Amino acid sequence: MAILPIETPSTPASGPAPAAPVPGRREDPRVRLAQLARLHYEAAETASLANRLGRAPQIAAVLSLSALAVAGWSFGAAPAPQIAVWLALAAAGIAALLRCYTRTIAAPFELFALKAFSGDLSAILFYAGFAWGAGAFLALPAGTGMAGLALFAVGPALLVAALSRAREASLLFLAPVAGLSAIAAVARPLDGLAAAALVLCAGAAIALLSYWLDRISAPEPVPEHALAA
Repeated sequence: MAILPIETPSTPASGPAPAAPVPGRREDPRVRLAQLARLHYEAAETASLANRLGRAPQIAAVLSLSALAVAGWSFGAAPAPQIAVWLALAAAGIAALLRCYTRTIAAPFELFALKAFSGDLSAILFYAGFAWGAGAFLALPAGTGMAGLALFAVGPALLVAALSRAREASLLFLAPVAGLSAIAAVARPLDGLAAAALVLCAGAAIALLSYWLDRISAPEPVPEHALAA
């Protein structure tokens, strides 16, 4: 007696079967272009924020060397305890910047982490601006002239703006530095209103520079039709 083979229905592969293409229906090419535009913007934004992250140690180094230079120049002409207090305030901001950098660089290299670092950088530089501006009261000698006060206030702010290339972070550092230095010029006094006006005018020029640097380093915005697609 011959044994006939038993036919079993073929089982489909796991998952639903791909839908058959609808005749005469094609994907709108504008959708593909919108997706490419968004991907290009995200890649450019990631690269810009990554460059900003990579310049954080340079900002910390510039602030450290500038603080040591001011302390060395003021040593003997300003009270040593006041210089020590100012150095401690500046060192706290520099340490916070380096800690934020090491924490971000150790995390997965993602756009979310880079955006979080950019926000933390703005907050840290805002504190660092107040700490640095306090040096106009604590670290600068009483006989500091207009040129010395302008160099103290303008030099670090200009370097921070050039390195960060972020308008918000640069202005958050610049505003307290220029404001406290201008107040010290009148209150101590350090060459009075003329020095205060010079510091404020130089601060305005740095603000324009930071705006320009932010414009040239920021990625091109996504077109409106790409966002609507």
